[in-house]
Formats: sequence, structure tokens, C-alpha cells
Amino acid sequence: MTDLALFDSLLPASTHPDPAFPRFHPRPAQGWINDPNGISYINGRYHVFFQYNPESARHSQIQWGHVSSSDLVHWEEHPVALSPQPDGPDSAGCWTGVVTSDGGIPTAAYSGVRDHGGHSQVVIARGSSDMVTWEQTGHVAASMPSDALVTAVRDPFIFHFNGSRYAIQGAGLSDGRAALLLYTVESLDDWKYQGIWLTSADPVAAVHTPAEIWECPQLVQVPDSSGGSAWVMMFSLWLSGDDHEHANGVGHLIGSLSADPVSGLPVFVPSSGGKSDLGRDFYAPQVVQFSYGSSPAALLWGWANEGPGRDGRRGRTQEEIDDAGWSGVLTHPRLLTVVDGALAVSPAPEVLAYRGAAVATGAVGSVVVPALAEVLVTGGAVSSGDVTSGDVSSGDVELVLVSGSEGDSADRQVVYSGALAPGEELRIFIDASLVEVYRSGSVATTLRAYPAPGEEWQLTLPGHATADVWELALPE
Repeated sequence: MTDLALFDSLLPASTHPDPAFPRFHPRPAQGWINDPNGISYINGRYHVFFQYNPESARHSQIQWGHVSSSDLVHWEEHPVALSPQPDGPDSAGCWTGVVTSDGGIPTAAYSGVRDHGGHSQVVIARGSSDMVTWEQTGHVAASMPSDALVTAVRDPFIFHFNGSRYAIQGAGLSDGRAALLLYTVESLDDWKYQGIWLTSADPVAAVHTPAEIWECPQLVQVPDSSGGSAWVMMFSLWLSGDDHEHANGVGHLIGSLSADPVSGLPVFVPSSGGKSDLGRDFYAPQVVQFSYGSSPAALLWGWANEGPGRDGRRGRTQEEIDDAGWSGVLTHPRLLTVVDGALAVSPAPEVLAYRGAAVATGAVGSVVVPALAEVLVTGGAVSSGDVTSGDVSSGDVELVLVSGSEGDSADRQVVYSGALAPGEELRIFIDASLVEVYRSGSVATTLRAYPAPGEEWQLTLPGHATADVWELALPE
């Protein structure tokens, strides 16, 4: 711990004047946040950094904010970790990167940009043992490659394979392909560029991860339901003109990693892939390799942004965001596995500690849900009568915001709708304006919705489903 003033971020959240402000997803009370960065577990604490502008709710002059926790439930906010250095390689922003241990010293490797619109470089900073204070000397470990084909590069990520340390960066190429660049990293101070490692021209990548730039690349080893493990790559799929809309969202590839017989460098061969989240409000996740419990695992945090309504949901205008004074939420930590060849995402078990008083048990039909809630929906067996009557084909799980007469469609906003098969489970978390839906054996759906005064959450179930509902509460 440190003698600097720290506080449990959920305490100010509970009294925040904006009812849309999340109560159980730690973030500063004011300012803009986006990409989670530098997630690590050092000296018994989880550390989550994030891109941060404390001065306004807009994307500008990006620094690294910082929260930490010993249990993934109680979070403390720390001072800003990294800030743009005047005339330094990061004078226009300290962008996405990672934190690793370098001989026992916490070390950040991040994208620094000297001039707005300029190319990023990998910048190194060293932290104190508690990771609260950081020394920024402006050291550049890797500059823009001289390869004329590479027109954009960003977002370093470090991984280990066969006892060696490597790094990747996302890139865009002059011919319109997205790409990964590979580096050997014997010293964190001097990265050796090895060339273009993978591109969106790969036939599997072309289907599952189409983009002009692969942003925020991730590469981790994930437990497989077969008893082994698989390598998972994840990319944020950048397209020109996105402007934080990110229509292609986030995609992943599942494959194998082996050593090239000549160079010894790692070779990734994708075999399948898909969307990493089914919501329009999810982008720029960071996935981190942990020894989680007794076996290796990977945890993911993502960014849920504000903005105009998507898919028929009511959003917030920029003026409303400015008035609120804050923008952006990080998701709950999510556990990754591969099940029957597909990515499965579930909330980290620790998140269940937020479960408070039961509101409903075994509910059927329609149930009112608190504004801060966990919901477990279970699909039961379907009778032949249900099939004959058509209940199964038309019976989706719906989460809606309602006000006034329920029959008035103008007063009914559908936030989430999805089918539920027998035996399936949906776990839904509602934290003010953030909704996370986890489907058993599949990926999550991240959504933003802003209840208006007088509106309440309502869950509608198909005939074969039941729901348990709890209020969210901070455990002692």
C-alpha cells in the first residue's frame, strides 16, 4: 500500500449526481476513459490502467488512469500514472500498452505519439513496486518500421513462447490490409522488428477479423474444454471514419502457435474465429494471462463507450455527455475459455460477490428488475405443446425500459432481446447505464442504455424460462 490518499471507488459512485453513472464498475467520478491498459497482477494486487482525460468528457490529451484491487471487488483509485511529456515522444498522448515485470521492476510499454496525427512509437516507463509512482524518461524501444508497406502502427502487446519474450503491434498496410508486426524483445529497452507476422488476407482472418487496422492486438493461451489449451488472438477492428462508432467491433482468431523450423520464431495458424462481443458498445479490450487459481487462465476487460443510441436504443448526445462530465466504463473482468472450438466468455467468479438481496426466485412471465441488479435466466425443458403453439420460436428473453402504459410502444425501449435454448443460461448485470449479458458457452453482449425519469427495467421471459433476480450490493 501507499501513503497517498486512496479511496474505494464505489463510495463516491454511490453518491454520484448522475443516475447513469456506474456503481459497481470502478472509474473516476469525472472525465473521459477508454481502452483498459497495463492490466497486471503484482505483489498480490490486480492493477488496471486505462486511457484517461481528467479534464473533460472528451477524447483528448490522453493519460493513464489507475485503479487496483486485491480481490476484483473492492477497488481503489490511484493518481494518474502516465502523462504526456512536453517535447517528449508521448507529448500528444500516452496511448494503449501493457505493463510487465522486468527483473522485478514494473515496466510499461505503450504507444506514445509526439505530434497529433503522427506515428506512434513504443515508449518505456518504470514504476515503483506498488505501481503508484512512475518514472518517464522518454525512452523509445521501437520506432515506426522502415518498411514502406507499413503506414500505421500502434498498441504494443507482449507475450512469451518457448521461453522467449516477443511483442506484437497492430498495423495498417498501404494496400488496405490490417496486419500484425512481430518483435523479439530480449531487452525491453530495445525491440527488434522481425516483419509483418499476419494480415487480414489470411483466409480465416478475412472472414472473422476484417479491418483496415488491427488495433489493440492480444495473444493469450486459453484453457480448452478438451483438456488442453488454445491460443486466442483478439483485435479491435478499426475502419476509417469510425469516430468511436466501431461498426466492426472486436473479433478473435483461435489457433495454434509453433516455432518456425528455420528461424525459431513463433508462427500463429488460425483455425477458427468470431465476434468477441455481440454488442455495439464494446471495443478495445485487453486480455491478460494469469495463473488463476490452480491453472493458467486469461482475463479480459473491455471499454463500453457513451454516444448516440445504437440498434434502436436511446443514447446520449455530446452535449448531454459534456453536461454529465464523464464518459466511458470498463466492463467486469471476464474469464475466457474455448468450448467445442469456440470462444466462451463468463464473468470472473469474484464478480458474484456483488450479489445482494434476492428480489425474485424462479420468476416466470414478466418481472420488474432493479436499476442495479444481477439476473440469472435459465431455459427449462420445452414441452411438445410449446412447440405446437409456437411459444418457442417467438419466445425471446427481452430486457426493456418501460414507462407509462405498457401497451404504448413509444414508452417501451428494447435494450436486449435474444433466444434461449433449453438448458442455456443468461447472466445479466445491470449497473445504472451499463448492461452486460453473458450466455453460457458463448461470448458476452455489452450494451449502454440510459433510463429516463419514471422508467423501470422489465424482463420478459419465454414460457420455458425462469429467472432469479438479486439487487447488487457492495460486500463488507
